[in-house]
Amino acid sequence: MTIKASVYRLVGHDGLPHPVLDTPYDSMDAAVKAANSWSANKNNLGHLLSDTSLGIEVLTSNGSWRTVQYS
Repeated sequence: MTIKASVYRLVGHDGLPHPVLDTPYDSMDAAVKAANSWSANKNNLGHLLSDTSLGIEVLTSNGSWRTVQYS
């Protein structure tokens, strides 16, 4: 049996792929780091974030996405 590496992605509060951060990540930590960096840059630019909640999904073996965390 071959064990495949997990693939993660970030989604918005609506459950859809995040419009800016929709890229595959090789770990949850990498996804969180990207989200934190993006959020910090948005705040540094003086933008008001109406909703900063993000979710992390993992790609399952059958090709669907499963939410593993929301914050």
